[in-house]
Amino acid sequence: MSTHCQGVAVWDLEKYWTLNVAGKQPDQPVPTAIYQQTLARVPTAPSDTLVIGEDLNRTMLVSAEDYQASYNAQDVFERMESNHERYGVVLLVSGAIVPIAFSLLRFVPFPTVWATKFNAWLGYPPVFGSSHKAPVAGLFHLPTRGQAFIILYLVSINIILSAVGYQGIQPNSWYPSILGIDGQIIIFVANRVGVLSFANLPLLFLYAGRNNVLLWLTNWSHGTFLLLHRWVAWLATLQAVLHSAIYLRIYLHNDTHASEAQLTYWVWGIVATLCMSILLPSSILPIRKNLYEFFLAWHVVLSIFVLVGCLWHILARFTRQWGYENWIYTAIAIWGFERAMRLARLARNGIQTAQVTVIDDDYIRVNIEKVSGSGHAFLYFPTLTWRVWENHPFSVASTVLPASERPSPVRYDKDVEKLGSSSDGSDSDSQTVQRRSPTKVGLTFLVRTKAGVTAQLRMHATLPVLVESAYGPHEDLSTYSLLICIAGGVGITACIPILRAHPGTTKLFWGARSQKVIETMRCSLAGIEMESYVGKRMNISEVLHRELVECSTTAAVLVSGPSEMADEVRCVVSELSRQKRVQVKLIEEAFSW
Repeated sequence: MSTHCQGVAVWDLEKYWTLNVAGKQPDQPVPTAIYQQTLARVPTAPSDTLVIGEDLNRTMLVSAEDYQASYNAQDVFERMESNHERYGVVLLVSGAIVPIAFSLLRFVPFPTVWATKFNAWLGYPPVFGSSHKAPVAGLFHLPTRGQAFIILYLVSINIILSAVGYQGIQPNSWYPSILGIDGQIIIFVANRVGVLSFANLPLLFLYAGRNNVLLWLTNWSHGTFLLLHRWVAWLATLQAVLHSAIYLRIYLHNDTHASEAQLTYWVWGIVATLCMSILLPSSILPIRKNLYEFFLAWHVVLSIFVLVGCLWHILARFTRQWGYENWIYTAIAIWGFERAMRLARLARNGIQTAQVTVIDDDYIRVNIEKVSGSGHAFLYFPTLTWRVWENHPFSVASTVLPASERPSPVRYDKDVEKLGSSSDGSDSDSQTVQRRSPTKVGLTFLVRTKAGVTAQLRMHATLPVLVESAYGPHEDLSTYSLLICIAGGVGITACIPILRAHPGTTKLFWGARSQKVIETMRCSLAGIEMESYVGKRMNISEVLHRELVECSTTAAVLVSGPSEMADEVRCVVSELSRQKRVQVKLIEEAFSW
């Protein structure tokens, strides 16, 4: 330091001396004297030169060659580490900023016809073909062209940040010339993809959460963020596998694998990488759709092992020297916030009673008093299964419970000043009128029963329920003069609140399995122009052409129903927007697996 650090500020020399002279481990002793005191104790410059490998038991010189090799190693390593962390921050921040930036475009006053044409060509259609909600070969969903653009960005930024900003140098005491410059670069690549994999973890948990703050800051759907969650999961896993594979190859080449594999950091690194690799195939669509409860529990357990494995991999290897653990703490904080918000929503509503009414062989109605909300809610039925954490999403059909079906007679004393003369000329001193019970605040859900919890609900008239609400408030469509809703089955529940709130012309086209379910919802649909299709297929193309081709105002089309119905509406709306002078917006209300 005295020979090679001329001109360096004293405070900088003292800082380096304190942090490095005795080592960097947390249990290293503190130097007994500061640098200036130690230097003053050396009366004359030493003449002996240290030979690498020998004991340093007196004051000695370091050869110029050894000094340069050591300086190069530490200098290039720290510059590469700075790049790794900088690129990781770029990846994380851009993953949050890009959705917000694109979402803000909705506030730019583009002409409506421009927005319609843009969405018709780039926003609404699937990236190719005609399937978006309906899975391809039952295995995966195709993104829309707009979603594909964001996916392309995420893939591209990960590849670019994994490939740039490298530098090697020789002589190098850490990476000797037998490896060459390429050998250094390979090691730096392994470190880079490891850091980027860590940087992707907060995005993974952010995109997956139903309390994702980006849902509050953008107009993107939860389904879109779940799609991005799956793509980021692939990227983070591939980076982790590449990181592990490179270091495995290096340790095998150096004949140190047997000893390294016994160390704590290596074991936990393997645990994290293995769990990430298992999560991917165990999260494919058929498993998510047919074994959802198993998938969810398995997903949570393995995700915990991923976080624990990554954290102990870093703490055991580097303690807290380079701050790698902060990526894991960030991911844990995001996941913890999401779970805390769920508990807060549950606590706000408390334990309520669900009233179940069987409509027919396919449908039931669930009413829950004293709870408010819009959009959709997650319901927990803890007495139906030992898996008390199990919950299911349902769209809110109404926020006001219907009045009692049987009107109650009420007897009033006649008061001429208040009631006026009797319409029938009777001299009676009193009259009887019919009055329905007052409506109550609460939530109504229309449920199609299948296997599992929904099938068990049919066997109960009342049961305890926990309500996690409300999620997904409906988009404001008041600026559109015409609202067309196309619903299939229980998809009507997402349409009713929007139809009720719309100030303009509304039309509903509803396909249902039975007339009875339509009659059950008749009260909620009073005053709404409706065409129903019972037990037959709706000709969606004919309906939309009839309603939109001659439409001279702006229109919004809302679809809520089976995947095939949603895809057909998407394709027809896109086609009409491209070929006709139609100004239309498409809204899709659907749960994403």
